[in-house]
Amino acid sequence: MSERGFTVRAIGEIAIRCIDHGAMVAFYRDVIGLKPMRDPQDAPIVFFRIADGFEGHTAVLALFRHDIEGAGRTRAGDRPPATGPGSSLHHIALSLPWEEQDAVIAWYESLGLEYHVETFDWVGWRGVFTFDPDGNTVELVAKDPRWVAPIGAA
Repeated sequence: MSERGFTVRAIGEIAIRCIDHGAMVAFYRDVIGLKPMRDPQDAPIVFFRIADGFEGHTAVLALFRHDIEGAGRTRAGDRPPATGPGSSLHHIALSLPWEEQDAVIAWYESLGLEYHVETFDWVGWRGVFTFDPDGNTVELVAKDPRWVAPIGAA
């Protein structure tokens, strides 16, 4: 087997085909707090900046109307995609500092948004989960700064 010659280092973009594009844009902008990279007014694709990313490519969340074609020859669909258990997307996780998770919970409660919290002790992560308007699971995850890897763990 030949050596691959490359190593993936970051996620550049997460792209979601939307059922209700307008509601999804509003959710990720107004609830989650992502900033559009340009004016989203009537745009069939809206790009949200997540973070600086790697090697000059901003980490992006892209929301596509389900009925348009996208990069990589991605085909458009006549019908809206399945979400929840019927989708191949399990969830989307966005990272933030540990000390901001209480603010996430307070924000969701002020909006009356359904959420739940899960801890993943094996890696020291805690996620605050909710659903976007299309029914996709959205996790805001942070690592506990006090967490220490168990002795013998890789």
